[in-house]
Amino acid sequence: MNLSSPVYSDIHCHLSFPDFDDDRDRVIGDLRAAGLQYVIDPGTGVETNRRSIELANGHDFIYSNVGLHPHETNVPLSPELFDELAGQARSAKVVGIGEIGLDYHWPDHDPVHQQAAFREMLRMAVDLDLPVVIHCRDAWQDMLRILSEERSSALRGAMHCFSGDLDMARRCISLGLKISIPGTITYKKSPLPEVVASVGLGDLFSETDAPYLAPVPKRGKRNEPAFVVHTVRKIADHRPEPFEEVTEALVSNTRTLFGLP
Repeated sequence: MNLSSPVYSDIHCHLSFPDFDDDRDRVIGDLRAAGLQYVIDPGTGVETNRRSIELANGHDFIYSNVGLHPHETNVPLSPELFDELAGQARSAKVVGIGEIGLDYHWPDHDPVHQQAAFREMLRMAVDLDLPVVIHCRDAWQDMLRILSEERSSALRGAMHCFSGDLDMARRCISLGLKISIPGTITYKKSPLPEVVASVGLGDLFSETDAPYLAPVPKRGKRNEPAFVVHTVRKIADHRPEPFEEVTEALVSNTRTLFGLP
């Protein structure tokens, strides 16, 4: 990799998912060639957390988040499960608690159990002094209420795959959270250009959410971490700063929030 070339970061990609089992080494080679300095792979439950940690342990530039996706929290959960998750979160390459949050999109969602698990994971992050990476879908009112109620000086993190408008972004930032921009910023009618143009550069991150939501011109294909370059270019298009300053800031923001070397 040419050290004078721009560097990038992907704070949220599911590289450990089975979607990449057939060509993971090639995908990792491509992302390194594209200039990615940091890649963070989030788990969504005990088994995916384990695979995420194993992947991170094998690569010095890949890190893990330990999470419990809201789709896994529609039933009562035992204290033993949260103890196991906390144990996983103490692994050396784990740099955050995520993917956690609320998702009311599907008819069988259970808001009571989702909210209880979300609060437990937020408190775990505070106890372990780790940032959170939060998923929110069709649940903004409850999300903001819980974040306000659980707010503390130690609670910090990013709204993953942000899909809200500028007002929602500003409310999240006021609660100590940053805004992570996915490839959907390249889609027509996306509210994200206004968000990116209006918040501080220090409040932004770049991500792919691979294998989902590939950006234009890769839309319709399986997303890959290397494609974050297209997202960052679109972010830079809507910022007043030079492209190089934007790329450097996004990487620096990642390093700072997650405590990376």
